[in-house]
Amino acid sequence: MAQKPESRQQQQRREAEAIDFRLSITVATALMDGELGALVKVSAVVWAAMSYARLAAARLRPGAPRLAALLPVVVLLYTIPSAFSTTTFRGTSGFFLTWLGSFKLLLLAAGSGPLDPSLRLHQFVCSASLPVKLRQSTTSKEKSKSPVRGPARILLCGAVIPAIIYAYQFKNSMNRYQVLALYTLHVYFSLDLLLASVHTVIHDLLGMEMEPQVDHPYLASSLRDFWGRRWNLMVPSILRPSVFRPVRARLGTAAGVLATFLVSGLMHELMFYYIMWTPPSGEVTAFFVLHGACAAAEGWWASHAGWWRPPRAAAVPLTLAFVAGTGFWLFFPAMVKGGLDEMVLQECQGMVVLMEQAGRRLAGATDLVSSTM
Repeated sequence: MAQKPESRQQQQRREAEAIDFRLSITVATALMDGELGALVKVSAVVWAAMSYARLAAARLRPGAPRLAALLPVVVLLYTIPSAFSTTTFRGTSGFFLTWLGSFKLLLLAAGSGPLDPSLRLHQFVCSASLPVKLRQSTTSKEKSKSPVRGPARILLCGAVIPAIIYAYQFKNSMNRYQVLALYTLHVYFSLDLLLASVHTVIHDLLGMEMEPQVDHPYLASSLRDFWGRRWNLMVPSILRPSVFRPVRARLGTAAGVLATFLVSGLMHELMFYYIMWTPPSGEVTAFFVLHGACAAAEGWWASHAGWWRPPRAAAVPLTLAFVAGTGFWLFFPAMVKGGLDEMVLQECQGMVVLMEQAGRRLAGATDLVSSTM
């Protein structure tokens, strides 16, 4: 049966959509190009601020004096994301500096956490401003685990992410769950690429040994295993000393778990605010509070030695199904309502264009050098 030809109105709409798409890519490319200048300025400011923090921590004892000296830097870190125009840079700076960096400095003010003023300046600044944690002692077995897979992970993610971006153009023909599954893959591989890149660059350029940040989250057999030992490990390593342990000491383990997930949810809401500049919806906080309640229930159940536990072959898919299902319900809708998915897609495509342009310029420069030799 022959297909009905498109009407004039449909053709005009498709042409308008194509023009809007090309215009959005042009704008995104210009924005990403302009962000590089902002990145240089922010990097200089952060380096100076963290250098001051190291000097202040070395001269002042933990407690109120050190806290008073570090608070201006903490306040500064909460303003850093506003220096950027794109969601990619606002989200990354918010995660690295506003969340992790400020919590590390507050722990330093109390005399705990991963920062130590005795570290070399470049080690202190990198540890304070990036999602890395220096390894205290490195055995040959640990060395074989950590940075060796970094380049391979970068190549894998670098191949998968463009395929995901390409698949977005067929989003209108997908059902809701297929689109949300695509978002899940995008978040996973983007975060893995970001952490692997930071890990590899810091290790190769500065020779710093670091603890791994992701440990096969798709093999998690429980929520406690997923959030505490496998996914984005820099976050639990900061929340344990800053939230979980103080609350547990006063109110018990269950309260400590709930408080930790509540703080994580609130900080994720702040990250979403930085990225989209829209008021928080509360859905992301609800997602983490729900997971905190379930993780606390898991811990209570596991504390009874004789009680039944599902075999690992069943626990792993059940855990992943729960994470994905609740993510589809509460986490990703907050992204879609704010238009974050469309903004990120445009910026990713703009970044691809920038990389293509840089590649052509590099190839042209190489040809020019070769012709003059």
